[in-house]
Order: sequence, then C-alpha cells, then structure tokens
Amino acid sequence: MRRLTISPPLAAVLLAIVLFLLSGLLPNGFGNNPDIALAQAINIVRLSVFLGVIAAGQTLVIISGGEGIDLSAGAVVTLTAILTYTIVNGQDAQVLPALLAALVIGGAIGLVNGVGVAFLKVAPLVMTLGMAGVVSGLILVLTQGNVSGAIAPIMTRLIARPVVLGIPGAILIWAAFGALMWLLLERTRFGKHLFAIGTNRTTARLSGVNVTGMVLGVYALSGMLAGLGGFLVVGNTGVVHIRIGDPFLFPSIAAVAVGGTLLSGGKGSYAGAMAGALVLTLITSLLTTMQQPESIRRMVLGVTLLLMISIYGRQRGFRQ
Repeated sequence: MRRLTISPPLAAVLLAIVLFLLSGLLPNGFGNNPDIALAQAINIVRLSVFLGVIAAGQTLVIISGGEGIDLSAGAVVTLTAILTYTIVNGQDAQVLPALLAALVIGGAIGLVNGVGVAFLKVAPLVMTLGMAGVVSGLILVLTQGNVSGAIAPIMTRLIARPVVLGIPGAILIWAAFGALMWLLLERTRFGKHLFAIGTNRTTARLSGVNVTGMVLGVYALSGMLAGLGGFLVVGNTGVVHIRIGDPFLFPSIAAVAVGGTLLSGGKGSYAGAMAGALVLTLITSLLTTMQQPESIRRMVLGVTLLLMISIYGRQRGFRQ
C-alpha cells in the first residue's frame, strides 16, 4: 500500500497556515475580521523576511555538506547592522555605500571561515564558532558599548513601510530574493556543484568539481547574506544595539531544518527555508501574544524543530 508523503516545504507551509488560523482564536487575535487577518498576515510575512534572508546563507552552507554550519551569522548580522547605522548616519546618499560595506565585510568574514574549513581543515562548527567570538570582540572594541548614527528615511520607506498595494517593501525584496536563490540553486552550475559536493565530495572532485573553490564560495556567500540581513534588520527596526543579531542565529539554522534541508547536506531548497522562517516567526508571535517568557519560547522552538525533523526522517524511511 502506497503511503502519502508531503514535501517538507509544503509541510512547513501547511503548519504555518494552521498556526496562523490558531492565532486568530486567541483573545488578541483577529477573530472573524478579514481586514485584521490580512494586516496580521502581512506583518507576519514582513517579520519573517529578515530571518529568511539570514537563513539563505545557512541553507547554502548546510547543503554543501561536510557538517557545514555557520555559527558566526549572528555576530556578522550585529557587526554589519552597526556599520550600516554608523555609515548611513541619517543620509539617503550613504545607503548604497553602507549596503556595499555590509556585503563586503560579511563576505570577507565568510571567506575567512571558508579558508579555515577548506585549507586548515578546521571543523565548520569550531571555525565559525571561533569566528563568532572574534567578531563579537571586534564589535566591543569598535563601539566600546555605544553606537552612534541613524538610519536614512529612504530605508524606512523601502523596507518597513507599504510600497505597493499595502505590501511592505521588505516582502517585495524577499520575493525577488527568493526568485534569485531558486535560480542560483536550480538553474546554475554553482547550484549543481553545490548539491554534488553535499552528496559526496570525493565523487564530486573526481567529476571535475572544484570542491575547495566551492567551499570558499559558499562560506563567503553565507557571510554576505548575513551582512545583507544586518542591513535589512537595522533598516526595519531603526535602532541598533551590540546584540541585535544574536536572536537570529538559532532560528536561522532551525528554519533550514524545518524547511526540510538535510543537515548532512546534498538535499534541500530555499523555498523550504522560507517556509521554515514563516513557521518560526508565527510560533514566536503566538507565544508573544500569549505573554510567554523567553525560556518557554526557546523550548517550543526546539520541540518544533525536533518534531519536524523526525517527521521528515520517517517519510524518507517510507520512501526507501
């Protein structure tokens, strides 16, 4: 008898829909008011954007295999958010230089991670964790605990506020970004080589894939995407502090796993990571509405991650 299986991204989307409907039943939920429901749905998606962009880098690193993971992402988000805030300093003309700086600095940090993993043979967990400590220390040295600056008005208009048909610019940016990620993974040689090295690096190398170059590129891209996340986060919040990126580290990894990407590498999609970001944002929103403490939120997120991974594991077992 054939068993019914659901793709991980679809499962995550369905879970997100169920959670959203449940949120409407809460005392402070939208109830039967469609206007409030639409506004709340748009806000949830907007809040998911920043986690989704940061999770894109984790998606690439995890798909690449080799026990890949980027624990420096949170620190990179913080550093690039601070740099953006300082460089822009309230001037629209400084937005593009700030974005370029965030991408370059994030990419450089990621490249160092890649060098450590590819050439020094340091385990990705150790390398990126050590880099997170280095970047965190650098932040303290540069800021001395105080950050001065301001975001530009154009950042608020393009990221936080509605741009077209009541849709915030951040959502439109994420939609375009998601399309580019799909093209990168599914329609380019880079994407094919990425899945190849994630499945079996020895076989990929014998097939002519430049495994070392791919590893360097993947970690550099992860750093750049974390830098882009830092730029978007500060553009949305309008404020910055020296731990602004920390809350995105664990969820960025969890979103990838909840979206069905194999943590051993070689299989996954960015669509899954986007769905995972929606699920985690909805859970956080629900628990916040219920006035649950941070400890409970972390526990629920952890349990959700374990449940989704176990479900995907059972489905793979059925297919085999």
